[in-house]
Amino acid sequence: MSDKLYSPWRLQYILSEKEKKCIFCIKPQENNDKKHLILHRAKHCFVIMNVFPYNNGHIMVVPNRHISRLNDLKMEELNELFATVQLSEKVLGKVYHCDGFNVGINLGKAGGAGIEEHLHIHIVPRWHGDVNFMTTIGGTRIIPENFEKSFTQLKKQFDNETLKK
Repeated sequence: MSDKLYSPWRLQYILSEKEKKCIFCIKPQENNDKKHLILHRAKHCFVIMNVFPYNNGHIMVVPNRHISRLNDLKMEELNELFATVQLSEKVLGKVYHCDGFNVGINLGKAGGAGIEEHLHIHIVPRWHGDVNFMTTIGGTRIIPENFEKSFTQLKKQFDNETLKK
């Protein structure tokens, strides 16, 4: 018998009409980071909040270039991408005092990528006991903090950590 991971709260994303253009290309070009929940920009990548989160603080690290595979990254892009994942872990830990993280990359449709044409890395903070009866029985995920508060706290910590370098 195998275990199953249910995430019915993601159904809204699955059923919603998808953008015709790549959101990971459009949003950074608009230079409205607060509106698009962009927390941090580096030379080759950026950090953005997930608007369909699994948990509070669910963010993504995204290369600036429109590519779909790790193999397509230049070495300097790859290095910065994972340095930014490392920075993101540090920021999330300081803001949310989480017990652990899920860090994941879904490559291609068969690999579970929701936006398969533009590589992105998910970082999801986790806490002991963070899945409760609402998720299990009601198919409802409780995200107790609103996006504005999350954005403000995370942006401030990203800025603080960047200034330390």
